[in-house]
Amino acid sequence: MLEDYIKIIKPYIIELFSEESSGHDISHLTRTMNIAVNLCKKENGDELIVGISAFMHDIHRIMQNETGKFVSPKDSLSKVKEILSNTDLSRNIIDKICYCIEFHENYNWNGNNVEDINTLILQDADNLDAIGAIGVGRTFSYGGAHNVKMYDEEAPLNSAEDYAEENGDDPSTIHHFYHKLFRLANNMNTETARKQAIERTEFMKVFVNEFLQEWNGEK
Repeated sequence: MLEDYIKIIKPYIIELFSEESSGHDISHLTRTMNIAVNLCKKENGDELIVGISAFMHDIHRIMQNETGKFVSPKDSLSKVKEILSNTDLSRNIIDKICYCIEFHENYNWNGNNVEDINTLILQDADNLDAIGAIGVGRTFSYGGAHNVKMYDEEAPLNSAEDYAEENGDDPSTIHHFYHKLFRLANNMNTETARKQAIERTEFMKVFVNEFLQEWNGEK
């Protein structure tokens, strides 16, 4: 059933994301959807709701790129509903999809208490695609697209608590690993995602250690 709806939705998403190159592209949406569906099987989520919301969760980023101003996930819901109007999904299902999209960036570890399992699974899937080998590639793609330095050796690599999540201003791409990415494994919502995140985080730590040694001329 999910596959049938994705076939209908996909042309609209491809058109919207055709020029995206910062790591939030169609491949990210597809991977996030696949991760989310797999999490649903073990965490009792609704595959239809989570799958579609995962495939559409970053429309606000495209709107933000077009306007040059901050656009929240909630601000993208009119576009989400416009696309979903081409399907036979019930209003109840569309409302649940919109809920997932609206709140998928409201992390419990920032004091926002989201309890809906479908939204929590979408958060986990989105965050899993932000870490590991794919996460390394996406992080540097994002940095390159936004003119962020790979590394700023003048800025100390302090603990995550020294960075402000709402600030979003990392001195460099490497600093972003300390600011957010290394933190995600301990803040996954589901046990299934937590186990996967631990493995992906270990890979990132090995990579960053290698990067810093090479940067400093130690290897």
